[in-house]
Amino acid sequence: MAGAGDGAAALPVVLLVLCGSVRAEYLSSLLVLSSNSHSHHGPPLPGQGCAPAGEELVECESSFLDPDDTDCVPRGAPPCEPLLSLDTEKILAQAKVLAEQKRFPFSIDNANTNEELAFGYALIGNGLYDEAVKHFSSLLQRDPELVSAIYGRGIAYGKKGLQDIKNAELALFELNRVITIEPNAPEVFEQRAEILSPLGRISEALNDLSRAIQLRPLARLYRHRGTLHFISEDYATAHEDFHQSLEMKKSQPIAMLYKGLTFYHRGMLKVSAWMLTLKMVWEVTPVVCIVGKELGDFEAAMDSFQKALLLNQNHIQSLQLRGMMLYNHGSLQEALKDFKGCLQLEPYNEVCQYMKGLSHVAMGQFYEGIKAQTKVMLNDPLPGQKTSSEYLKVKYLREYSRYLHAHLDLPTTEYNMDLDLPGNFKDQWAKNLPFLIEDYEEQPGLQPHIKDVLHQKFESYSLEVQGLLCTADRLGALMQYNTPGFLPNKRIHRAMGLAALEIMQAVQRTWANSKIRVGGKTRLMQWRDMFDIAVKWRRIADPDQPVLWLDQMPARSLSRGFNNHINLIRGQVINMRYLAYFDKILNFIKDRILVYHRTNNPKGLSEVKEAVEKVKKVEDLLPIMKFNSKTRDGFTVNTKVPSVKNEGKEYDGFTITITGDRVGNMLFSVETQTTEERTQQYHDEIDALYKDLNSKGKALMLSTELGEVDAVCNLILSLVYYFYNLMPLSRGSSVVAYSVIMGALMASGKEVTGKIPKGKLVDFEAMTTPSPEVFSKIGKLWMNLKSLPASYSTLPSVSETFPTIRTMIEVLNTDSSSHCPRNS
Repeated sequence: MAGAGDGAAALPVVLLVLCGSVRAEYLSSLLVLSSNSHSHHGPPLPGQGCAPAGEELVECESSFLDPDDTDCVPRGAPPCEPLLSLDTEKILAQAKVLAEQKRFPFSIDNANTNEELAFGYALIGNGLYDEAVKHFSSLLQRDPELVSAIYGRGIAYGKKGLQDIKNAELALFELNRVITIEPNAPEVFEQRAEILSPLGRISEALNDLSRAIQLRPLARLYRHRGTLHFISEDYATAHEDFHQSLEMKKSQPIAMLYKGLTFYHRGMLKVSAWMLTLKMVWEVTPVVCIVGKELGDFEAAMDSFQKALLLNQNHIQSLQLRGMMLYNHGSLQEALKDFKGCLQLEPYNEVCQYMKGLSHVAMGQFYEGIKAQTKVMLNDPLPGQKTSSEYLKVKYLREYSRYLHAHLDLPTTEYNMDLDLPGNFKDQWAKNLPFLIEDYEEQPGLQPHIKDVLHQKFESYSLEVQGLLCTADRLGALMQYNTPGFLPNKRIHRAMGLAALEIMQAVQRTWANSKIRVGGKTRLMQWRDMFDIAVKWRRIADPDQPVLWLDQMPARSLSRGFNNHINLIRGQVINMRYLAYFDKILNFIKDRILVYHRTNNPKGLSEVKEAVEKVKKVEDLLPIMKFNSKTRDGFTVNTKVPSVKNEGKEYDGFTITITGDRVGNMLFSVETQTTEERTQQYHDEIDALYKDLNSKGKALMLSTELGEVDAVCNLILSLVYYFYNLMPLSRGSSVVAYSVIMGALMASGKEVTGKIPKGKLVDFEAMTTPSPEVFSKIGKLWMNLKSLPASYSTLPSVSETFPTIRTMIEVLNTDSSSHCPRNS
């Protein structure tokens, strides 16, 4: 369920991005041999005598097997030479140094054999993996039990690339042979963990790293194991490993970074920010920025990113994360620059490629957008590897992009996307499932005669339209949530402000008995048409998110129930967005537990009551679950929503679920179920309220009585109360509903001038209040309703000024920052 500050990037999204960066850090720092052609940050081969320019030199753990430890390089090393400058003579020189110092694994007493082995490792170090495989194979023909050659060949297979499963299988085969021969060599277990991890075999990789730590406890090994625990979302255990790593070796920015993140992902944002700031280096600064973003402080986050990129202008993670933050702030042009910069440094970065394509499409640059999307589609995941979020979404985005392009210049009143797109496509897109749709007919490719959207300057609009845009920006900003996890998005503000104004104008015409044009037909406006205006703008503002009516999904999907699901606590991850509502939900649960035991366990009621009184937080409920065999493994509680149409009747609200057997292994979640029966119940309520609203709205047009205005206001808030509890959209229900509130209130002559209070989420206010009357009272407390200025009646028609997707994208792309008064 999206909030009124709907453009914000949710914490789970940040988690996904950071986990991607963690995996990248793990794969780069866990490598046992350096390859300067593939790693900017890896230290050089011993004897090569070079280090990446500009890096702080610190003491390294003294072993050839520590090379890609990203926290250290040998002291006094001069800058590296590029791979192209290397020749056979230099490789031989490197091999000679390696052999003389025995700086390679499993060296023997034979000097000649050591030189040949060292030459193979030098080949690996310079990215010549096929040559290394051939070289080690020739040595093994002479001596099949030469451990160092077996190990070297295994490393070379792994370095060739795990995209080919054969390389992974061959690498594991060779490493298994080495472990059979040398069962107490920690470096082999570490190397095998590196191969197992990207194949999704995390538990096996963890076992290998634990064995390596038993054999030789090193700071690096604890850090690597902590990283895998972090990827597995076991943040408490990861914290222990990072802490141990830092105890053994203080100067580790990456360990400090992820130790801070273990607090961050457990909901301790301020602790995380404080801790990360202690080590303000470029590895840490990007996450301080993300913490700042999650606390809603865009300016502070941008300042931290600026500092990070001043320290290292080519830091890929900083560019990627800043680009994503800019996108979610609505600054698409600036975001696109960062994604392009990221791809110049790392052409196969899937996140940056996807976000580049998304940014282009959102701005109406469909040719470049679909080109970038296609590149992501070609990046198939490894066998056994978890599919990335970008790969999962990209085909849906491409199909939606094609649909938008084909309808770019058609009036939005002449078609209906919910009816046009295939049901199975919408169903799987909304559920974020792999694109496996039988007999799917792709959307038409881009038509050359349909040109991309061109940039429009603010000054190119008439003064009247400029005033319309400034009004929309101000109204949209009032929909912003002021709570952790919701970043202000000026593009969403503009879109939903225009939506509110268009709703105002459409409702006023309806109350004046005028008809509207919808889906190619002219008719009286229904309540769904009012919400569809907001849906239309929300969809165009961010094409990444499927904003779809759930009741228009395939019948099979509805019969099973389509759930809007929110994890409040999952394992050790706390959803900071809803933290302010935990106590409210907890008190409701406690009350329902007592009601249940009063009916089903009267003898044990006193014991349960005593236990319930001691409950102060959600985790305290776990022991109470043991009081009854039916709730031992968990329980669910349904809220109830009273009917206005049928007094005394109640409908199911949202479902609260708690499962688990201990703290750190529990699920605390809420969800709404969109079934046909439940949907019809809520539609009946909304239909009745809308009919009453229209009747009173038409009377209001002929009256100046204050009581009439107040009655209309209550009807609007009551109608939206049922919409919030139904949650009928796959995304964006909250901001869509709030724009309807603001638009319909303006039609009644009242303007919302107050901001949503800090910590308040309008959708959760509706879902956790016992009746529409209570919700109306709470809402009016902060809305600060005032009489609508007379100037609103002279504003240009939103639907006539922006009749097509092209004109809508143009106006969302337009920068008004230097023209409109800044919102305080």
